[in-house]
Amino acid sequence: MQSRLPHHTLAILPLALAAALPLAARADEAKTLDRVIVTATRTPTTVEASLAAVEVIDRAQIDASGAHSLPELLRGRPGIDIVNQGGLGKLSTLFLRGTESDHTLFLVDGVRIGSPTSGLAAIQDIPLALIERIEIVRGPRSSLYGADAIGGVIQIFTRRDTARGTHARARIAAGSHGLREASAGLDLHGARGGIGVDVAHQRTDGINACTGYFDPLTWNGAGCFIVPGTHLDRDGYRNHSASLRADFAPADGWQLDARAFRADGHNDYDGDYVDNSDIVQQVVGGSLRWTPTRALQLKLSAGRNTDDSRNYLGKVFSNRFATHRDSASLQGDLTLARGQRLSAGLDWLRDAANVSDPWAPFARTRGNRGLFAQYQGDSAVTGGQQHLQLALRHDDNDQFGGHTTGNLAWGRDLGGGWRITASHGTAFKAPTFNELYYPGFSNPLLRPETARSSELSLARSGADWRLQANAYQTRIRDLIAYDAVLGKPANIDSARIRGLELTGQAQWGAWSARGQLGWLQTRNESPGSNHGHLLPRRAPRSARLDLDREAGAWSFGLSGIAQAARWDDVANALRVGGYATLDARVTRRLAHGWTLQANVSNALDKRYQTSAYYPQPGREYTLSLRWQDE
Repeated sequence: MQSRLPHHTLAILPLALAAALPLAARADEAKTLDRVIVTATRTPTTVEASLAAVEVIDRAQIDASGAHSLPELLRGRPGIDIVNQGGLGKLSTLFLRGTESDHTLFLVDGVRIGSPTSGLAAIQDIPLALIERIEIVRGPRSSLYGADAIGGVIQIFTRRDTARGTHARARIAAGSHGLREASAGLDLHGARGGIGVDVAHQRTDGINACTGYFDPLTWNGAGCFIVPGTHLDRDGYRNHSASLRADFAPADGWQLDARAFRADGHNDYDGDYVDNSDIVQQVVGGSLRWTPTRALQLKLSAGRNTDDSRNYLGKVFSNRFATHRDSASLQGDLTLARGQRLSAGLDWLRDAANVSDPWAPFARTRGNRGLFAQYQGDSAVTGGQQHLQLALRHDDNDQFGGHTTGNLAWGRDLGGGWRITASHGTAFKAPTFNELYYPGFSNPLLRPETARSSELSLARSGADWRLQANAYQTRIRDLIAYDAVLGKPANIDSARIRGLELTGQAQWGAWSARGQLGWLQTRNESPGSNHGHLLPRRAPRSARLDLDREAGAWSFGLSGIAQAARWDDVANALRVGGYATLDARVTRRLAHGWTLQANVSNALDKRYQTSAYYPQPGREYTLSLRWQDE
């Protein structure tokens, strides 16, 4: 059942945010909101100093959220639309700043991930129990990372504790729909290095993932195309995962680092041709860093991502999509003078796919080489400082040849905590293997999708609060879409995206608040019947507010998320209603590092969908107990 979101519902969160944030000016204690990030520039900088729109989600926020999956954790955050097909473990796609679901680059510990066949990263299969922090960069970053980073970059860092000594942790949880979770981790660290391991298990009986239909007489259908009256069971999911890590400093100025992550899962869903899958997500990587002087650093890194899905109808094998993504990078960073840094590097990427399908098997590989350079500089001017970031990159791809991208960002401190920032960047997306090579449905002559983005930002920061407004426009050309005349994909679409983000966070006394408001206008500029239509699955208005309070050994929190109605198809004929949900949490810190937490998700039991015919869970309860050595 779809629900329409009235305009006054979206007004609740902005009013609450406006009421909460000014209280920061009366804070009794100054608490910095700065955090160090590396994804925006491939070098360390702080959130406040970044010229890009960024967000950091740390382990404390992950624990407090009560989220059970990465898509659930990211839902409602600035610039992000999550589309989920039926609950925990089901296919989830992410649209960043209105761009396509395959226009966001995902990294795990610096290693590029994602399926070369579909172009998507299986974010639903990356367990939260193994994540230490997440960095979200909104806006084009192809000038540093190459293909895919049109909407931005999201980097996931796996669990680690580098403090000297022995550090252990554990957690168990149970909840609605037969949810069971358990995880544990251990880190051993000395003067020169350390090792660590984390393991996790998650299982749920799930919900009925799809309410679609299929009429065998007319061959018409929607959603998962199932025969009415069938597939009414619950669709479960399970995930077993582990991560390993080691780091060692053999001598002063040298640092070795190695990491591995693997998740094995089984997913049930609805369909008359395929209805369950065994999945593997694996990331292995390492790096060698040499710092001969304070002004120079060289880093060599390499990694591999494996995305493997075996698909069945019942117990009968249907097909298998096995892909590997190998990458390597050499980067040098040189400090020219105080506040002046030059970075340059080489990237290498090799995608490989082996599709075992009785009707359409294929195997392909593709290589890419990239050369990039970046300058970052700060200079004193009257009344403050100005900041400059200039990046340029050239990629040479086996399939489509050379492509050059760039990015220019400028910022000016205006005094009193104010800063204005302006930027412009170009980006591109390489065609997927399915679009290029899938037998009967591909086009090997496809060109990369290209984009140009401009952004203007105004921010103000205090000791314990920060407000920011970002206005942006993106134009995308050569969008790949199905051409009914050719009977295969072609570069026929174009789009214009405009948006405004208002974000804020504050801490005052025992209270903390974090919120966002988003407005998005997407326009299909392709010729034909869909000209002027809105791009599907993007909410034109969204809001989120997280409010928490500490009270001795207790903590209490609420999270409200609201999104307006959207279209589910390019023809703007199938509408998905808007919704607003409320989550609540209570935490009690016990003795000796123990913490008991209760969460209620969708406390008002709203019925809603983010993709037509795929319902979302109603009210859910979770009780968890975790331990961290003191």
